[in-house]
Amino acid sequence: MLRIFVALFFSFIVSFSALAQEAAPEPDRSATGGAQTLEDIMARQQGLKVDNSFRSDNTGGVPGADPSALLGTRGGASDPDLWRALRFDSADVTTQVRGPAAGVLIQDGGMRWLQFRQGPLLTWGTGFLGVTLVLLALFFLLRGRIRIDGEKTGRTITRFKAFERFSHWLLASSFILLGITGLVSLAGRKVLIPAFGHEAFSTIAIASKWVHNNVSWAFMLALIFVFVLWVVHNLPDRTDINWLMKGGGILGGGHPPAKKFNAGQKIIFWSVILLGGSISASGLSLLFPFELPMFAATFEKVNALGLPQMLGYAELRTDLAPHEEMQFAQLWHAIVSFVLMGIILAHIYIGSVGMEGAYDAMGSGEVELQWAREHHSLWVDEVEARQTGSGGSS
Repeated sequence: MLRIFVALFFSFIVSFSALAQEAAPEPDRSATGGAQTLEDIMARQQGLKVDNSFRSDNTGGVPGADPSALLGTRGGASDPDLWRALRFDSADVTTQVRGPAAGVLIQDGGMRWLQFRQGPLLTWGTGFLGVTLVLLALFFLLRGRIRIDGEKTGRTITRFKAFERFSHWLLASSFILLGITGLVSLAGRKVLIPAFGHEAFSTIAIASKWVHNNVSWAFMLALIFVFVLWVVHNLPDRTDINWLMKGGGILGGGHPPAKKFNAGQKIIFWSVILLGGSISASGLSLLFPFELPMFAATFEKVNALGLPQMLGYAELRTDLAPHEEMQFAQLWHAIVSFVLMGIILAHIYIGSVGMEGAYDAMGSGEVELQWAREHHSLWVDEVEARQTGSGGSS
């Protein structure tokens, strides 16, 4: 999981920032007097690495023509010099508006963000969810529902208490709402506007934004609840190795012994905690624009570790404009959300139609004793040992 996540991280950064090794050949600019050429423009459009120092260094160091002359430049500097200084954020900008982004008048990285958001992000993200649903449907057709093998006892054992179920459903319901409203924000222009028109989409989009921003607090609160309640039960141990080697009994016969949470559930738990925490961090950055930048500092640490160089790429750029921080946060927020949505789809499947008796654990909190013995035998032994020691009965 960690290796896949690291690979996804660098694929995202490289795709968005165009940091590939291939660089554009240095064009002959003698015909343009040192200005950019058609080759420069075409190379940038192809995503090649272009050395812009010939432009960024030419921002009016030499005064322009006398402003009082017939063709003089205003303020003693030419307009192209001024616009280059604005584009490369080297101009001395004064504004009445206060804030980290107020002095940045041109930020041309927005086009890369828009193209990635409307193209690869939307296509790959929705495609990933679609493929996940198809694979789950095929698995159900081939494997069928996992039934309780032994004879049912008619007795139950308490699997989860009321507050545990409340925390789970608060996390689940808030995540579902966030997923739906997030997809509306991401894909609404391409999907909903053609279907319902601009006015209807405007109402849906405004409502989705309000729901998304406010329900996010419930998700983060539930994430804390779930972590505190179950982290002790989700620490890896030796029983997990045996469970994984036997495929959890899902693919073959038999049921490997497991504690309160088996290895598959532990993978789900840590995916929710780590990916949900990452989604929450980037979400807070989006809720408070320009106040919580995190990518420049992260890129500095990644560069210091030498990870980009190990994968054959140049160092990640750390001189990010405030707008670029927000663009990275929005894309990362969506990418990690897509990954977690795919994982949760598998979790929903196994906890509902995929396994007999599994839903009862979060429905009533009481599960059939035979089901518990088959899927969590070590946990049942612990519970019965405690009850015997206290003089109780199951």
